[in-house]
Amino acid sequence: HILLVGHFLGFDSPGRVFEVMIQLGAILAIVFLYFQRLLGIARDALARKPGALRFILGVFLASFPAALAGVLLHDFIKTVIYETPIVICVMLIVGGIVLLYVDQLKLEPKYTDIYNYPPLLCFYVGLFQMLALVPGVSRSGATIVGSLLLGTDKRSAAEFTFFIAMPIMGGAFVYDFWKSKDLITTELGIGIAIGFAAAFVTAFFVVRYLLDYISRNGFAIFAYWRIFVGALGLWGVLLFK
Repeated sequence: HILLVGHFLGFDSPGRVFEVMIQLGAILAIVFLYFQRLLGIARDALARKPGALRFILGVFLASFPAALAGVLLHDFIKTVIYETPIVICVMLIVGGIVLLYVDQLKLEPKYTDIYNYPPLLCFYVGLFQMLALVPGVSRSGATIVGSLLLGTDKRSAAEFTFFIAMPIMGGAFVYDFWKSKDLITTELGIGIAIGFAAAFVTAFFVVRYLLDYISRNGFAIFAYWRIFVGALGLWGVLLFK
């Protein structure tokens, strides 16, 4: 969404800085909501409780593939693929269709507790998360689709993607911030602050209420939205080409 808006409004480098700060706002919202659980996991890990150690291992395994690929391919992705709005629009549409298809499958979940996800399953989810390096592919959408196909239920799949968002988005923020630090100026301060606040508030309410909504209604509304935005963006790109 940000990349498409930036394309139509003519954002360039400042838009990338804006994107970095939006990442930070979303990360902090997730940390705020899950702070008590994160403390509990940390305490249990220090006490060497197997469940907490297995969960931390799972988060690491799910984060590692995308983190490694992101570092190795960062410049190519940011300078080549991110400058291609048609790719973004097409992937929005394709991702919406895939999400809609998987949402309608009658899958029997084998895993309903994120603390009991097998390490190999977490690693496979991480491979799905790598798809989000392509602009237009939703990180949460890719991991949720992967989790469902690997045998999880919808609620735990969504919850797990929030947990693995913290290290992967945190790492992306630090790396992008370092790459874009020379672009940050005081003139951009107000816009960045507004974007940060909007991202924090939006992420807070999305994460706060999304799990219950998904458990009752599934992902269809998000799939249709992706298809609509992708089709609208593709029309705009081709019209003003």
